[in-house]
Amino acid sequence: MEYYIMPCICVGVILFLIIIQVIMHSEHPVRSAFFSLIPGLTAMLCINLLSGYTSVAIPVSPMSLAVSAVLGIPGVTALLIIQRIL
Repeated sequence: MEYYIMPCICVGVILFLIIIQVIMHSEHPVRSAFFSLIPGLTAMLCINLLSGYTSVAIPVSPMSLAVSAVLGIPGVTALLIIQRIL
């Protein structure tokens, strides 16, 4: 295993836990989760639609969809950074 994979996984888990805690402590957790889901999936869609111009794309898989849905725009940014590192 490469030396940078474990720190990336740790940062992803920490971000996931922070987002879950923020959502659960809000007054309306379902609404908060929904409004985190929409921008993340929209950002992923925009990146993949513009991939012909930018040559940057995120492969669509259940894991990448889950990361972008749960973490939102920071999750999509993390996917792009991890893709560039790997």
